[in-house]
Amino acid sequence: MSATVRSVTYDLLRKLELTTFFGNPGSTEETFLKDFPADFTYHLALQEASAIAIADGYAQATGKPAIVNVHTAAGLGNAMGNLITASLNKTPLIVTAGQQTREMLLMEPWLTNVDSTQLPRPWVKWAYEPARAEDVPAAFMRAYATAVQAPAGPVFLSLPLDDWDKPFDGTAVVRTVSRRIAPDLDRLEEFADLLSRAANPALIFGAAIDRGQGWSAAVALAEKLNATVWAAPASERAPFPEDHPLYVGGLPFAIGPLSERLKGHDVAIVIGAPVFRYYPYVAGEYLPAGLRLLHISDDPAETARAPVGDSLVGDAVLATRALADLVKARASSGASRPKLSHRMAPHPAAEPKASTGPVPTAAEVFAALAEVRPSHAVLVEESPSNLADLHRHWPITEPATFFTFASGGLGWNLPASVGIALGERDTGRRRPVIMVIGDGSFQYSVQSLWTAAREKLPIVFIVLRNGEYGILKSFAVLEDTPGVPGLDIPGIDIVALAKGYGCTAERITDLAALKAKVAAAFGGDGPHLFEVPIDPSIPPLI
Repeated sequence: MSATVRSVTYDLLRKLELTTFFGNPGSTEETFLKDFPADFTYHLALQEASAIAIADGYAQATGKPAIVNVHTAAGLGNAMGNLITASLNKTPLIVTAGQQTREMLLMEPWLTNVDSTQLPRPWVKWAYEPARAEDVPAAFMRAYATAVQAPAGPVFLSLPLDDWDKPFDGTAVVRTVSRRIAPDLDRLEEFADLLSRAANPALIFGAAIDRGQGWSAAVALAEKLNATVWAAPASERAPFPEDHPLYVGGLPFAIGPLSERLKGHDVAIVIGAPVFRYYPYVAGEYLPAGLRLLHISDDPAETARAPVGDSLVGDAVLATRALADLVKARASSGASRPKLSHRMAPHPAAEPKASTGPVPTAAEVFAALAEVRPSHAVLVEESPSNLADLHRHWPITEPATFFTFASGGLGWNLPASVGIALGERDTGRRRPVIMVIGDGSFQYSVQSLWTAAREKLPIVFIVLRNGEYGILKSFAVLEDTPGVPGLDIPGIDIVALAKGYGCTAERITDLAALKAKVAAAFGGDGPHLFEVPIDPSIPPLI
């Protein structure tokens, strides 16, 4: 049989170990997926937003890029919210979409992606529609190289549906590329000297430490300097063990309060995070008087937009390892380091209280869950109004066991937990996955429950039901905006929704029953969802 664009492309994908697809197929994609090879796997999502996030979670769990197939312009539009999150998560994804037949593109027939390479921007590193069918395999190779090279991120290919059966002479060229950027050693020595001479240094670690498997390097640097360790504001992955004596918590994500937290330090270095992830706006100085800020990131756009600080472009983990060798050891001062009770959460909890009604508080639910927390459990969360209570009761003490969104855009975490569980299964680690989500967030990508049920993934979903967008009520207090409509969401039957998608589901208010049911679910087969009504509270944002 003579080679075609399709056969050559699939051979290339085999060599790149890209044999796992995620997507929701449409008419313009069926020619690509025709006679789908038996050695490839296709994970179906019922909507493209779920497909992107499932792939993102899978790529983060496995450490490998993933392919997502969406349906021309409409499907890409559905996926955009979670594509933004994938971009800010720095997840290597190859997003493909079908395009109409080349012979009809000039007249823009139905389902044409009219400006195909513009639509996904600026949330992809590269977007391309091949000029010729023969360019498709090489476009995939370039897409792969672009996605995995630092800073990693999604790329996009628009692929006309009539390209796949065209003959192809020869084979695709396979290349290898480096995924890390070594830092400038002279600049790094300057940073090491400043940290060594500091009277009270602070280390601010970001998600890139966890992405790069750098916990041990971060601990080595912190212990050699005997420095206070913070998590960067609203970090999407935990960069440091929260039970370590040098760790104090997460920085707030507003300008004035963040500056207040750093008072008393004379040198601080941010490694593997932006400077800084700010929201909401609270006026103040970027840094307290007397503090010099240093910054290391593999993303030159991130270092360029930092409003303060001296920057170095380089891989966060490589830089941290080198700094641990270069800095001078510092003896412990013996001074205590006050720790934030809400750990890496960027804002404190509401005033603690015991439930006085028929339902528990969020804090009581999390305390109960912590009692039945299995070893090596992976936590995925999207419950903004209860974040501080969750982190208080669920410290992150192992690498790659906490995931959330870098964008703040709802709808990523539920499907991402499905992808993470798939990754746990495919890597053979099989760590238990628990997903904690608010009832408002739950509605955004609810279709991903079907994929979890179809794949029989052992995920425990905890849906906290307060009947409102609690975090928006917190913003209403901060912004002095009373009377905003649409902040209450009554009348949704979450259990019925979950059952309709094939999950085992029930509503529980008794904490003893919840503990027993969750403990049993972790050892069960397939996904289990527990809707837990909670006493509503409005946490402070600052």
